[in-house]
Amino acid sequence: MSVGDDARARLDRLAKPPGSLGRLERLAVQLCEISGTCPPRAPSPVKVIVFAGDHGVLAQGVSPWPQEVTAAMVRTFAMGGAAVNAIAATVGAEVVVVDVGVASPVPGALDRNVRRGTADLSVGPAMTRNEAWAAIDEAMELAAVSGAGLLVTGDMGIGNTTASAAVIAALTGRPAHEVTGRGTGIDDATLARKTSIVAEAVARIPAGADAVDVLAEVGGLEIAAISGLISGAGVPVVIDGVIALAGLLVAATRTPDCVSRVIAGHRSTEPGATAVLEHLGLDPVLDLGMRLGEGTGALLAVPVVQAAARIITDMATIDDVLDPS
Repeated sequence: MSVGDDARARLDRLAKPPGSLGRLERLAVQLCEISGTCPPRAPSPVKVIVFAGDHGVLAQGVSPWPQEVTAAMVRTFAMGGAAVNAIAATVGAEVVVVDVGVASPVPGALDRNVRRGTADLSVGPAMTRNEAWAAIDEAMELAAVSGAGLLVTGDMGIGNTTASAAVIAALTGRPAHEVTGRGTGIDDATLARKTSIVAEAVARIPAGADAVDVLAEVGGLEIAAISGLISGAGVPVVIDGVIALAGLLVAATRTPDCVSRVIAGHRSTEPGATAVLEHLGLDPVLDLGMRLGEGTGALLAVPVVQAAARIITDMATIDDVLDPS
């Protein structure tokens, strides 16, 4: 009998009608399968790793926000004043902020900078293949030494929904208009320009390109890092919105088995997010109409994941209830 079979059998013996806890029961089975034990290892401590990087494509006016906002927000993360910090404190998670590609040095962030922002993906490769691999490797090392029982993905990078849309279009085969969204809230004219940039950039990618080639051509350093974190994690990973999902798509293309360790924290309103969820067959835990990033939506799903572990670990069986002696 497999660990998953053991978990399902245990759930059916608990003091409740079979299947009555719905999605929590499926999460409990997944946690057992990731742990290789039933009950599972406790999904704690929780760490949200926020990878930050800048994007050269911002020069094409794909966002109303200037590049300096990336570094400013990373400083805010480090000082504890952002949404990710507030929500992390609520669910008992530690925030780790990693500069993997910010255009200027940021005090307070963990320095794993590969290059000072990507090149403009609308006119050529965003980075070299070696730089994409460097970001992946940095994050895999962080995953290995994190000490977390549950990892959460976060991101920051003005312009990164453009890069994410391009990665998603390239790796799912969907047209740019189906996966390109409004990001920070752009108008119709800017969305049309952004979509055109994504379509033209993806068209440059040669047939047979692998996931790292795609990253190098149209991706971002924080996307590369998120893919590395997921690939390198030996514990459950709760992923956030469209940036994290682009990273997951890269990781899944390289190492398909990593998807079994992933829990989709929420459904971002960005269309590319739903495209990846459908492509990988993932069912998000929450749908709160969010599109902030930073790891906020994923963090809100953490108590649900922890509750799933608790029910299969701590609940009495029906035999215990009927015969307490």
